[in-house]
Amino acid sequence: MKTMTCNQLGGPCDLEHRGETADDVIKAQDAHLKEAVGGGDAAHQEAADAMSARWADPAGGMAWYEETKKSFDALPQG
Repeated sequence: MKTMTCNQLGGPCDLEHRGETADDVIKAQDAHLKEAVGGGDAAHQEAADAMSARWADPAGGMAWYEETKKSFDALPQG
């Protein structure tokens, strides 16, 4: 199990997401952003908009995804 924070994934806070894979923490981040935005958090709205924009550009989205996977893989097991 490894941990990445909201901030490490492009968000504004230090909430920790734990998972066995990078996909696990990315999905947790997506859910966290949706919950925060649903609660009216403007700082998280910016991060959610940025995430949506990344996927509007498939090449850019894949570059972010691959970089996030590399960062996750480099983390120690926790």
